[in-house]
Amino acid sequence: MMSHRCNAPLRRIVLVLACVAFIAGCGIFTMTSKPDAVPQIRPGHVGGYLSPQALPNSLALLPPPPAAGSAALVLDKEANRKSLALRGTPRWELAAVDAVLRFPQAAGTFSCALNAPITEQDTPRLYLLMRRVMINAAISTARAKSTYKRPRPFVVNKEPTCSPDEEKHLRTSGSYPSGHTAIGWAWALILCEIAPEQTEAIIARGRAFGESRMVCNVHWQSDVIEGRFMGATVIARLHADPQFRADVEAARAELAAVRAKGLKPTRDCKAEAEVLGYAMRGGYRGSN
Repeated sequence: MMSHRCNAPLRRIVLVLACVAFIAGCGIFTMTSKPDAVPQIRPGHVGGYLSPQALPNSLALLPPPPAAGSAALVLDKEANRKSLALRGTPRWELAAVDAVLRFPQAAGTFSCALNAPITEQDTPRLYLLMRRVMINAAISTARAKSTYKRPRPFVVNKEPTCSPDEEKHLRTSGSYPSGHTAIGWAWALILCEIAPEQTEAIIARGRAFGESRMVCNVHWQSDVIEGRFMGATVIARLHADPQFRADVEAARAELAAVRAKGLKPTRDCKAEAEVLGYAMRGGYRGSN
């Protein structure tokens, strides 16, 4: 049996090795705390998780947009009439904010619903996850858009939109289905996985994000409904992608760290709640 004196150096060696392993582990964690670089489809625009060919086909999945004289088109026009009454209100202003899909501004859309910041500095993995999903959700609507070329509400009713600088482009972009709505709904479903305790707030914000397209006078109600369908379909497909699943898990851990620091949302949550509360109380109930 070794003496206590002989054991002392051995214990010191074990302790040193343990400290080295701990430090090395910490170094690895620090090195991977930011996401790896992702290929860009053009400067400043990261690629999605899936190629366009691997995405759900909106033309195959969706019915044609409501036909002239149909009951569905009557509902679309009635919803549009109600949304036009919100021009100049705080709900109209929120719709204008929701219309911007440029980052970093778009990253804050769900900040209040999540009760945490979503920024490249505080949550780099979640930030990149949202950017990549946005690309796939948007592209998923392209085939139906380009095939049906449905005119947008402002083209038909000659009324303003909340995005006047985008109107020239929007006139040549099909209205059906709503790409913005597909993106917002996809984001909402992902965030519910990352923060299930915030599910109701996240889903409510995702619904409002799509309805903002109606308030903005750039989409019909049926565009928004089918946009949600495509957003959900994209997320279902993405769950088969290992990198997507890994990024969701990384974003969940990242959010936990942010909550531990007590970081706050980046937007005026009181003002947002008042606007959305007004909508729910009857100022605007959105799509059926």
